[in-house]
Amino acid sequence: MAQQLLMPKATAVWLVDNTALSFDQIAQFCKLHPLEVKAIADGESSQGIKGLDPISTGQLSRDEIERAEKNPDHKLKLSDPKVRVPESKRKGPRYTPVSRRQDRPNAILWIVRNHPELKDAQISRLVGTTKSTIEQIRDRSHWNSANLTPMDPVTLGLCTQIDLDLEVERASKNRPLPTTAELGATLASAQETEKLDYGHEREEEKEIDADAVFAKLKSLKSSQPDDEDDAY
Repeated sequence: MAQQLLMPKATAVWLVDNTALSFDQIAQFCKLHPLEVKAIADGESSQGIKGLDPISTGQLSRDEIERAEKNPDHKLKLSDPKVRVPESKRKGPRYTPVSRRQDRPNAILWIVRNHPELKDAQISRLVGTTKSTIEQIRDRSHWNSANLTPMDPVTLGLCTQIDLDLEVERASKNRPLPTTAELGATLASAQETEKLDYGHEREEEKEIDADAVFAKLKSLKSSQPDDEDDAY
């Protein structure tokens, strides 16, 4: 694994303030652009960042800095680390204790039934199995299919609830939206709702005869006395 510089911008701040190195040398060593190093020198960038001494952290020697200050074409090199950190191993299938391996088919059957949206690779990560075993359980061709019982992998201790929820969430993001047929009954449109709620009232309004109403009003008006004297 290639060694990397710790906190490159803070290191660049320290080199600008404490050495006579060129902007190009600092930029090359810290993996920055020369203009960014110039902005650090002008106080336009990295304000508030405390410089990190690469000598105290063992990433750069004082002799290397002096050599680069004398030769502008010299490229700074990281010092060999005093402690070698082993490279992390490639993450493979989840390890399953021997005592729990017999429960994996039951856990796979539970996942297949309760979370059909999960892909084979996700199930493999959860319970530490192979895709061929998952396919055999899906199509009921597993040698022990008749005796399998769906069991929650979290209860069996094959994975944590957080891991299971995370895989389900990932699968749901890529899941297509349900169709109208899958949803079943849908909300009625506004027009249909108006017909259902107010159709009866509107039909009653249509049955009222406007001419009959005005005729009745006229007859009532003609039957009243012309003035107060006639009324007495």
